[in-house]
Amino acid sequence: MANELLSNTEDRMNKAGEALQVQLAKIRAGVANPSILRDVTAEYYGAQTPLNQIASISVPEARVLLITPFDKTALKNIEQAIFASDLGLTPSNDGSVIRLVIPALTEESRKDLAKEVKAEAEKAKVAVRNIRRDALDHAKKDDLSEDELRKLEKDIQDLTDRGIKNIDQIASDKEKELLTI
Repeated sequence: MANELLSNTEDRMNKAGEALQVQLAKIRAGVANPSILRDVTAEYYGAQTPLNQIASISVPEARVLLITPFDKTALKNIEQAIFASDLGLTPSNDGSVIRLVIPALTEESRKDLAKEVKAEAEKAKVAVRNIRRDALDHAKKDDLSEDELRKLEKDIQDLTDRGIKNIDQIASDKEKELLTI
């Protein structure tokens, strides 16, 4: 029972780190990255469809995203979807493809993005701590001796420390990426 609880807790903490990586991938770092378009959807035959399902997204240059629709009739809708998104990017439509030029970041915008990274990391740490609390509550409900409970609590705390360290590393890597470009 204790091993199952530890395994479940570790999985949930790892998922918090993975979720942080997904969130941080959306933060523009001044380089072209197709993942910034992950949440953009365009109308395609009456349904909102993710961009990666109606177009190929490539990176021909370090700061350029090239969006090539599979169906040229979707070009206008893709362009409108990018305008409507909160990316702050202006698409350039040449009739067959859309180019998105990622502007270089100013020092101030880099620092703002670094603050955003720290805020996202703090949310992930709160999630890990909530997972720890849930695991401890669950452990206390189990029929364990005091020694077993103390050992389980220590193991849960060790998992928490590793989860927090992982989140710090992920955030640190993203901050370095933002500040060294």
